[in-house]
Formats: sequence, C-alpha cells, structure tokens
Amino acid sequence: MLAYKYSTCKARPVSGIDVVTIGETMVLLVPPEPVPLADAAELAVHVGGAESNVAGYLVGLGHRVRWVSRLGDDPFGDLVLRRLESSGVDTSAVIRVPGGRTGLYLKAPGAGQTTVHYYRERSPAAALAPDVLDDPRVADGRILHLSGITAALSACSRELVCTAVSRRRVPGRLVSFDVNHRPKLWSVDEAAAVLARIADASDVVFVGFDEAETLWGCTTPADVRALLPHPGTVVVKDGAIGAHSFGAGGEVFVPTPRATVVEPVGAGDAFAAGYLAGVLEGHDEETKLRLGHLVAAAALGVRGDHADLPSRSWLGQRLDLPAAEWAGLDLSGQPGET
Repeated sequence: MLAYKYSTCKARPVSGIDVVTIGETMVLLVPPEPVPLADAAELAVHVGGAESNVAGYLVGLGHRVRWVSRLGDDPFGDLVLRRLESSGVDTSAVIRVPGGRTGLYLKAPGAGQTTVHYYRERSPAAALAPDVLDDPRVADGRILHLSGITAALSACSRELVCTAVSRRRVPGRLVSFDVNHRPKLWSVDEAAAVLARIADASDVVFVGFDEAETLWGCTTPADVRALLPHPGTVVVKDGAIGAHSFGAGGEVFVPTPRATVVEPVGAGDAFAAGYLAGVLEGHDEETKLRLGHLVAAAALGVRGDHADLPSRSWLGQRLDLPAAEWAGLDLSGQPGET
C-alpha cells in the first residue's frame, strides 16, 4: 500500500514554500447553467489562470505555493487576491499596478465545446518581465512552474519565461513548463519554435497530444519525446485515452479513468498540479500520473476553473488500486468525499 499522505514532501524549504508559479490570472464570468451567454440571466464570478489554477490545486493537496503576477489596483484585482488568499495561496510577491485594469474572460457554453472570450488588452500581467526573477521570493521553493500562456502575452513576458528556463538562478530547482498553446494569443507559426525551445530547456514538460500534433506535427506521443530530448520528464496527455510519461526509466502509460465532463477548460492545469504534488512527495512515475488524472477528473466536473478536491482517503484508495482495477476505474458521478 502506498499509504498516500499529503505531508510526505521531503526537504521542505525553510520558508515553507514548495512551488512558485508565475503568470496571469483574470476574473472569470460563466453562466451557472449551460446556456449561451446571450441567454444567460446571470453570471457566476470565479477567478482563473493557468498558473494560479495549479497553485490552488497544489495547496488543496497540502503544499505551500506562491503565485507571482501583476494585477490592477481595481476591484477585479482585489477579487483575484481575496479568492487566492482565501484558498491558501501565498500572494506576497504580487505587484499591484496603479491605474491598471485586471483582465476578464467569459466562458460561453455551446454544443460540444466551450468558447472563451478574453478582455485582457493591456493587462498588467502582460508587463511581467525578467526583472521579476530578481525578487528573492521568486527564487524560493523546489519547483518553478510556468506556462506557454505567459510566453504569449508580450515580448517581455516571453523573455521572462525564456530567461527562467535558460539562466537558472536557483541551482537544483526544477523548472516545470506546461506548453498551453493558446491560438487566440499567437498563431502556430509564431508559437511552434518558441514553445519547443522553452520546453526542451525545462526539466518537467506537460503537453497535450493534440497540441503537439498542431504545433509540431507529431503523430505519436513518442514523437514528442524525440522532439524534446533534454527534459528529465516529458508528460504527454492524450485526453480520454491516457497520459504518457517519458523519463529516465523509459515510457510509463496510465489510462484516463472515466469521468463526468461538465467543462474541460482547466483540467490540464489540475493534471499538472496532481503530477507535481507527486514529484514533491517522491512518488513513482505511475503514481504521479494517477494523481494527475484524479485531480483532473475533479476539475472536469465544475464550470469554473477550480474544483474542490476529494478527501485524502478517497485519493489514497484509488492511488493504491491494482493496475487492472485502475484501468476500469469509472469516476462518473463520483466526485469523492470532501
């Protein structure tokens, strides 16, 4: 038995921070029911951003995380800070920009897919630059987590991400990178080479197989590893099929459990958080992937960008399942105990 516990993280930094994430977070408006935006009588208010989503799920898994960004000094900025702080995320390194307007986005449910509308022009987060890395609070933690969304916001934020992966200022710290290509921010022609270069300079990489097909023409998960030979681990997520991990021990594959899908946006962030929790806790590769799947399944069941997680015992029981039982695992309608 794995006897899964959230408290098994080894060598916790003196400050208590395990992971630092850097990136934009915005206010999210979404109809509480699956109706088109034009027909919605009301909108639920959430906050969402790839890096802060990862931070929130990692906190829910028992780890201490600092989210770094820039927000306007407006009510939306206040809302973002309050929501993240109330969830336990450390926001001490967030910069408030006088006169800045915090970004906003809306989810529009539709037949078979969700459309996202962004209102983030001149968002304060787009001015994130390499000088952020000089803050000692950013140099904290065992893992630095970044995404391709930050690289797409502006030239200076792209330089920030490139600098973070290429000029390591904290020896021994892992750099985690989620490709997270957003076509509305930059085209395939603009993004493909840049994202490949950043990913190949990182230590842990997350990429959807569909992204790898679109960006780099990969036809198998193994093609992604061939394209990115230098990271210690490349995790290729293949939707409802499963997740492939390519590392020093070769390839490990864990099938995706069946789950209720209310909203797919944000599930990739949840998967990354679950996997990184496994890294912090020293689990084997199969368990890291399983934990990623379980956290992602929780995210799939909500309309916002963040879900409440099942209890420790619920997760532990499923992480301990024999491989044959895991392969048939059906989480549909079973969010787990809270």
